[in-house]
Amino acid sequence: MAGAARPSVYTIAAHRGFADALVAGLIPRYREDTFGLARLTLLLPSQRAVRNLTEAFIRASGGGLLLPRMVVVGDLDLDETLGALLDPLGGGTVAPPACDPVVRLLRLAEILREELAALGIVRGEAGLLRQARSLAQSLDRLAAEEVSPEQLLMIDMLPELAEHWQDSLRLFARVQVRWQFELDARGQVDAPVRRNLLLTHAAQAWRADPPLHAVIAAGVTSAAPAIARLLRTVADLPQGAVVLPDLDLALEPEVWDALGQAGASEEPGGPPFGRGDQVTHPQYHLKLLLHRMGLSRDDVRNWHRAGIAAAPPARSRAISNLFLPPEASTAWVKLAAAERRLAGVRLMHSAHPEEEAQAIAVLVREALAMPERRVAVVTPDRGLAQRVIAHLGRWNIAADDTAGRPLPQTVAGRLLLQLAQAWAERAAPVGLLALLGHPLVMAGEGRAAWLERVRQLDMVLRGPRPGPGLEPIRDAIRDPDRKWGKRFPGLAAWWDGVELLLAPLLAGHAALPLGASIDLLAEMAEALCGPALWANADGRCLAQFVEQWRDAAAQAGGLPVDPAELPALLRDAMDEISVRPPYGGHPRLAIYGLLEARMSRADLVICAGMTEGSWPASPAPDPLLAPPVLRALGIPGADFRIGLAAHDLAAMLGAPEAVLSFAERDAGGPAIPSRFLLRIRAMLGEDGVAWERDAVDLAQALDAAPQAAAYPRPRPMPSPQQRRVDIAVTALDRLRSDPYQFYASAILGLRSLDPRDADPTPAWRGTAVHAILEEWHQAGAPPGELVPLAERKLAEMSAHPFMRSLWRPRLTAALAWIEDEQESLLAEGRRVAAFECWGDTQVNGIRIFGRADRIDLLPDGTLAVVDYKTGTPPSGRMVQEGFALQLGLVGLIAQAGGFKDKDGRVTVEGEPTRFEYWSLARNRERGFGYREEPILEGRRKSGIPREDFLPETRRFLDEAIARWILGNEPFVARLNPDLPSYADYDQLMRLEEWQGRGGGESA
Repeated sequence: MAGAARPSVYTIAAHRGFADALVAGLIPRYREDTFGLARLTLLLPSQRAVRNLTEAFIRASGGGLLLPRMVVVGDLDLDETLGALLDPLGGGTVAPPACDPVVRLLRLAEILREELAALGIVRGEAGLLRQARSLAQSLDRLAAEEVSPEQLLMIDMLPELAEHWQDSLRLFARVQVRWQFELDARGQVDAPVRRNLLLTHAAQAWRADPPLHAVIAAGVTSAAPAIARLLRTVADLPQGAVVLPDLDLALEPEVWDALGQAGASEEPGGPPFGRGDQVTHPQYHLKLLLHRMGLSRDDVRNWHRAGIAAAPPARSRAISNLFLPPEASTAWVKLAAAERRLAGVRLMHSAHPEEEAQAIAVLVREALAMPERRVAVVTPDRGLAQRVIAHLGRWNIAADDTAGRPLPQTVAGRLLLQLAQAWAERAAPVGLLALLGHPLVMAGEGRAAWLERVRQLDMVLRGPRPGPGLEPIRDAIRDPDRKWGKRFPGLAAWWDGVELLLAPLLAGHAALPLGASIDLLAEMAEALCGPALWANADGRCLAQFVEQWRDAAAQAGGLPVDPAELPALLRDAMDEISVRPPYGGHPRLAIYGLLEARMSRADLVICAGMTEGSWPASPAPDPLLAPPVLRALGIPGADFRIGLAAHDLAAMLGAPEAVLSFAERDAGGPAIPSRFLLRIRAMLGEDGVAWERDAVDLAQALDAAPQAAAYPRPRPMPSPQQRRVDIAVTALDRLRSDPYQFYASAILGLRSLDPRDADPTPAWRGTAVHAILEEWHQAGAPPGELVPLAERKLAEMSAHPFMRSLWRPRLTAALAWIEDEQESLLAEGRRVAAFECWGDTQVNGIRIFGRADRIDLLPDGTLAVVDYKTGTPPSGRMVQEGFALQLGLVGLIAQAGGFKDKDGRVTVEGEPTRFEYWSLARNRERGFGYREEPILEGRRKSGIPREDFLPETRRFLDEAIARWILGNEPFVARLNPDLPSYADYDQLMRLEEWQGRGGGESA
């Protein structure tokens, strides 16, 4: 390499294995004496590449050796900085310091706020930071391509752009100019600008005074102009060389030319990129790099060594043909078999991601069973990677995802977000319970007792959301009507301690400076978890995040943030941080993302999640700069990354054995196989594709089980002693229509739990109405007071938005009708004899009990039984057929004198003759509120005659008692399936498993 007449630029073909082949050539050349290899300097693209190359040196050494000096050029995609060689301690004399990226983000958000306000646009803090983040990425993109603000301002193409692109360009230009002035005032530059300055300085210094020892740039494929100049300088050094990965020297010249201009304008001053450029081709970015280095493909030579895990040489030729541009791919029909053979490459097709992950785990386990065999699973889908890791745990194979997990998905990161959520929602039940039950909260010896209290609090908070803040929760715990104090003794005292912990966070809801908000969240997190919060890798990442953002917020001027915006703001910021495992995985297994997989090599490479939109990812156009603007500035478009993904795949296909896996479905629905897989199938033909089916079959067999017999319709047969239970006036309907539900409720004593933070259910609304009417009657039913009383009670009972916006106006209208109706009835001589009163009676030795909503004394001395309904009352046919008997049962209790006071005196006497539903629902003719009787008289076509109402109710009751309570009839589930029914016990009866599936009466 030293003394070469032309620039020393080499390439390592895909089938050779880049890292191993590079090391195989470096060791014999530079290991001439004790320190020969140690004097070598390697310029590498990323820290991950340093690790991969170190492992390759270890594999090839056969003993001890001193490693070369490895310097990171700094991959912008991985947010890495330059190594110490390129950014020495005295680098400040070469380039100004870089502005902290978080400070820049916050300042850009503030500038955006001012610019948008001038346009009359108001945006929340989370939305501002999202837009500022996009703007920062565009600034970095321009800086990496060395496009100055002046060049952007000189573009004269506004008339050609759509109006929204014109507005975006103007906004971007204003923010860019204002930010540049601020940077100049600070004496700082953006990080990519500083990077360019340092790289340029290194290139100039080495060109003026070449290093004494060899410098080799390996695996660097970024085509940024500053890097291209540095690589050209290294290639021209007396002892320098550049080694590129997978540059296809065998590609036909006409095909190479068909890739497009790639930065080399066809005429002086012309655009560097043409409209027909094949930016999605895996060789395009390498062609762009060579052009920016001032080289042609003829200046590049093949590397002289292969790695220890090399594939057959024919593989590279087949890979080259696989990615031919569209017009050139017509040559597939004429290719010889040897030129498109992908021996050792298999495709694996799965039904869904779970099956795909299981099949990949099977392949990994089989491969690791072979001594010294190395396996790499490469996927851009982190969810799929986590599934694979979980399945490998079945066989105690520890695997680490080297791409890491986003900080919000870790235990520590989730805690901070849950605290922010509790603050934003002002202690809403779901977020509060998730926070208190977090694995790190109160971990230690008292954890079990703490979780028991959290479960008790969960019971208290079931149902509609209480009011905001901690005080309504305290009131709910001490509610005398619910008697939580007796059911959960000590819960109130425990909650007092929790209130003291959470009070600093939930005491106020006003906007705070971002730094103060983060400080408060961190203090609260440590108060709940102690120092253990920061102990593990995710905790340390969280501590760095808190410190960085707190300090940056102080420098940026303290951006005020509404607590409601804080969860989204923090989640977006934390998503940028990956927590990588420090150690612990299987030594011969690696799970990579696409960036981490570069320069790696294994005996078996599994490319997973190969669906369109994942590999390659859907191109994300710049949200602020239109594609024509980018082309005019000489910046590759969004499709450029598809070519990078294709290049990554080409490197993976060079492994001795490769499996390309995809699933028919993803979490959102049907998925389309990657365009790269479709190319393989098109080039090889369906007969030439090798399919991996054994792993899928084994994956399916692992979870296969004999088909269970159809679950029979439940028909429980309790003993005579168990059957003899009391019957509530509201339960007879359930017993006759769906005996199983009566069995589960009255005999087993099971009750369904309301969901947390639930919408107000009909039952809850009925309870609220009864409480309002009860208090109104207790006060003597004063006219004009019912609606104000309802307003006060609803404000105390719930702050649910559904109540405020929809149901409350309807309720107040219906209650106004009740007041009017009550006044008219009083004028007729009808008065309320009892309300919300409990009573019981004995029928055939069985106690019948219940509560009457209201019983009125009519002028003739008879009684009217009233049942309030918030919805539509039962139809006359339902009553006639014996499936809505509550009014009749209350009448039977009243007839028997079953309503008594505390001293045993009968409070209601008389013969019930009227049976009325007072509905608060809408009536087409009368608005909200109406009353009706299920009596067969007048124009009604269904119901029970008035004189037969109580005898018929008694007949239905006697029949039910004889059949189920005193008899031996089974409590069959859904005995009358056509009747409307509650769904409280559908899961218990396993309804979906037998209804309509052969589990009928014969079971």
